[in-house]
Amino acid sequence: MAKYVGYKRPKDTKKTMKRLLSYLAGHKLSMLAVTVLVIISSMANIMGTYLLKPVINDYIVPRDVPGLLRMVLLMGLVYLAGALATYGYNQIMVRTSQRIVGEIRQDLFNHTQKLPLSYFDTNTHGELMSRFTNDVDTISEALNNSFTLLIQSFIVVTGTITMLIVLSFRLSLIVIAFLLLMLLFIRHNGKKSKKYFQDQQKYLGSVNSFIEEMVGGQKVEKVFNHEDQDFEEFCRRNELLRDASTKALTHSGMMVPVIVALSYFNYAVSACVGGLFTLAGLMDLGSLASYLVYVRQSAMPMNQFTQQVNFLLSALSGAERIFDMMDVTPEIDDGTVTLCPVMYGEDNTLTECREHTGSFAWKKPLEDGTCQLIPLKGDVRFSDVVFGYTPERKILNDISLYAKPGQKIAFVGSTGAGKTTIINLINRFYEIDSGLITYDGIDIREIKKDDLRRSLSMVIQDTHLFTGTIADNIRYGRLDATDEEVKNAAKLANADSFIRRLSQGYRTMLHSDGDNLSQGQRQLLAIARAAVSRPPVLILDEATSSIDTRTERLIEKGMDRLMQNRTVFVIAHRLSTVRNSKAIMVLEKGEIIERGDHDDLLTLKGRYYQLYTGQYELE
Repeated sequence: MAKYVGYKRPKDTKKTMKRLLSYLAGHKLSMLAVTVLVIISSMANIMGTYLLKPVINDYIVPRDVPGLLRMVLLMGLVYLAGALATYGYNQIMVRTSQRIVGEIRQDLFNHTQKLPLSYFDTNTHGELMSRFTNDVDTISEALNNSFTLLIQSFIVVTGTITMLIVLSFRLSLIVIAFLLLMLLFIRHNGKKSKKYFQDQQKYLGSVNSFIEEMVGGQKVEKVFNHEDQDFEEFCRRNELLRDASTKALTHSGMMVPVIVALSYFNYAVSACVGGLFTLAGLMDLGSLASYLVYVRQSAMPMNQFTQQVNFLLSALSGAERIFDMMDVTPEIDDGTVTLCPVMYGEDNTLTECREHTGSFAWKKPLEDGTCQLIPLKGDVRFSDVVFGYTPERKILNDISLYAKPGQKIAFVGSTGAGKTTIINLINRFYEIDSGLITYDGIDIREIKKDDLRRSLSMVIQDTHLFTGTIADNIRYGRLDATDEEVKNAAKLANADSFIRRLSQGYRTMLHSDGDNLSQGQRQLLAIARAAVSRPPVLILDEATSSIDTRTERLIEKGMDRLMQNRTVFVIAHRLSTVRNSKAIMVLEKGEIIERGDHDDLLTLKGRYYQLYTGQYELE
């Protein structure tokens, strides 16, 4: 008998069920076969029990041994058909359910890839991961078990009660009374179990989050001698979890014993009253035997049916969360301009080609059906750009700037001034409220996002490395890069020396975001990843923040080579990294308050001068 677990009902059961059935509709033949086999299995069980009546009345009592053997053989065939049907629908359902779950997970992942960054900003990673794990698992469990058990339990309950009434209507009143009593107990106990299981989940989450926080902050905990206080807090939360778990398991544990006890009591009363009916001639012996077997079978499917309804509602709740995520509007991309490799002719004309030449151009469709090739140079311009992550609060106010091909533009300012926001807008991670951003004279909204981002490379402060070799992580910047190009990129970023000192060199496996490397080494790999992609526009967002001053000086020449002939946007708190910039933009509260090169801004003796001389610190 399945254990009851707490569940939350879906907000719109009908809509969610309809959506889930649309996935089942793609497997109509399989689901039809499962339904037919479940019906055969259930009916075999019901009919096999009914055959006890003629076996006893027509063959055992008259002592007809040949006839008895024939009936036993017939009963064996009926039960064998039921067993084969059960095996068949289990095998089909397992394969079908896993295909359906695979399709749901695939659709969910595919849609997730298209969601805008704003969605990930407002939803935690844990919430998103639970869609792929917990919610998908509940659907898988329901399809594997609940779907078939629900049909089977319904047929068995309906068929059993029908056969009880057919065999003896008067005696069936006792069974119906006990079944109603069982149903009332299941409902009452289910409500109690639901409450305590929900409390258990709440307190379990509280304990888990506290443990995760304490394990992650062990050093701080020891520095401030908080072991005793934290232990007391853990004991408090753990006690709440223990109390809720005890009550939840107590109520759920009562389900089986109480139902079994009631079913035995029902059987005993039915047997006694049925025996009296038989002695009084109101019922024959065969009918009583069949009847009593039906009585023993009546409790289990009733409880199973109730339990599977709960499991199905839990699965629908999980499915609803998945479908809600699928219904989130994907990232808008109505661009028509694409990026293509080109070769230059003797007269400096551009020709599109398939092979990699190292030269690219924007392919812009024209009204007459032809396409114009615009050389990819890296000319980026902002004109009166206004943007806010929310309508109530603007981050950028009338920002205008330009970066000509090959120029290095630096952004300096306090936290929240809008430096990273400008970078995010170049990538079209977010859409501007008003104004214009052009790339080589083309409105970036006309460029397909994949092609736009393919022309850019970015090194951010929070380096993310994937599970795989060091070479694989560098090659992530350009998947067709050769081993030699990977090594050259590592040398350019000054990462080659530490990589070669590792036992496996470039074949060293990285796990857990590169935990076996220092933060500075991870940052060097991110720079090498950007170097191997060879983009015309390079974005460095605090790219050297995790590198010590000595290492920073060592990679300065490499960074200069990396930035050569490229348009570069730099965000840095270390002003030493932006001194050689063509233009330095000082931002404050979403506005450019100063602009110019290093010498110009020092002469101006404004905010930049105060920052450089230490009279003012970035917050």
